[in-house]
Amino acid sequence: MRAVVLTEPETMRLVDLPEPECGPRDVVVRMRGLGLCGSDLAVYSGRRRVAETPWLMGHEGVGEIVAAGAEVTGRTVGQQVAIEPNYCCGRCPACVAGFTSACLNRVIVGMNHPGLLAEYVAVPAEFTWPAAATVALDDLVCTEALTVARSAIRRSGAGPGQRCLVVGAGSQGLLLCLALRELGAIATVQEPHEGRAELARSFGAELVRESDDGFDFLFETSGVPQALHAGLAKLAPGGTALLVGISDRPIEVTSADLVYRQLTVRGSLIYDHPADFADTVAVLGQGRITPGKVLQARFPLADAAEAFASVRSVAGKSWISFD
Repeated sequence: MRAVVLTEPETMRLVDLPEPECGPRDVVVRMRGLGLCGSDLAVYSGRRRVAETPWLMGHEGVGEIVAAGAEVTGRTVGQQVAIEPNYCCGRCPACVAGFTSACLNRVIVGMNHPGLLAEYVAVPAEFTWPAAATVALDDLVCTEALTVARSAIRRSGAGPGQRCLVVGAGSQGLLLCLALRELGAIATVQEPHEGRAELARSFGAELVRESDDGFDFLFETSGVPQALHAGLAKLAPGGTALLVGISDRPIEVTSADLVYRQLTVRGSLIYDHPADFADTVAVLGQGRITPGKVLQARFPLADAAEAFASVRSVAGKSWISFD
């Protein structure tokens, strides 16, 4: 089968690999689409190291089940599925508490475990989610990233009619805007890139004005410390900030900033298994949200290197089509 591997930073090669074997609790998925995000770019550029090279990248995968192991139930050949690419152990204290996003033994596909950039992949059946046949491929491709956005909203407690400031209109920020709109909340975007800001506006988000303040919630997706500081200043007293973007640089926030205005600041990492992914797939099946409009650049498998590099500049989300 065809696959694309990373041989060194920013260098990829199309190779021929054996098709995967199907374990008793696995399914084999014929890949149809792979979404790309900033985490993939970090691996591609060498900023995030992998265990070895050549390395199979990619984690936001969707496709069709073509084989199922002897012990698999609830998954059948022919179903289209989204792959949940974070395999929690189910045994550590965090997992037992239902906080699987903090699993101590988490297998991260494409990061510490070989990825999905191949025509066929074997996946634990528990981490595949069948979607209704009515869900379009471009919407399905966005499942994993949309689940990250919807999990941040769930953790925030935001609800209909509440004012939410989204800092950063990359693909994650755009999906947050769509999910907030579906919830009935008011989404306002802070984004210096004109193309991304305009895309957010076309999705129904408002663009922030300098005089705007009093927001109930802040969703920081850029990972830029200065942007967080500016966003916190726009929160209403008692407001809540959810940090989705990641940076290793210090944040200039004092306890006085938080205490006098009684702000809540919380990090939000991926999602919790199994409820968050299952809920997103169900919402897609109901047609309540169409995240595929975030996809702005499509590439064939042979142009995978160009696809990964495009994450830096594309307004919206890039993806690889296997069809």
